Amino acid sequence: MVRLRPYKRCDSKIIEKKYSLNNGDCAEEDNFYPWVALDDENRVVGHFIMIYLHGDNKLLRFGWVIVDDTRRGKGYGTGMLQKGLQYAFDILGADRVTIGVFENNESAHRCYLKVGFADQEIVCAEPWNIIEMAVDRNSVRSMRKCRRRFQT
Repeated sequence: MVRLRPYKRCDSKIIEKKYSLNNGDCAEEDNFYPWVALDDENRVVGHFIMIYLHGDNKLLRFGWVIVDDTRRGKGYGTGMLQKGLQYAFDILGADRVTIGVFENNESAHRCYLKVGFADQEIVCAEPWNIIEMAVDRNSVRSMRKCRRRFQT
């Protein structure tokens, strides 16, 4: 089981220093939402951010998705992003969430597809191309209904 809580500066001791965050870096107030994912024993297992795009409070972007190297392949990334999408749609009221993944990062790409993101386009970039992905509120609701029916 994964749960989310807002990022705290003390988390930078756990999360690699190169990903240490400071809300002061964001040009707009109330626009930058860093999160950490915790396991059942309250250990940090991952991290990601939410940020509004272009001043549109219905369009949210996930980024800097990190799962602890020692915890990969155990469902923490999937759980973290599912909780993040639930928060984005149900609490923040977003209609669409986007994310980008380097074309060579196949495990992250599979994880994003699993939680409902769909490929939109490939952006040519150096040193790696980026697959831009998106998911909208209605497709996540449909996935939730299918899961509930399958589980009962």
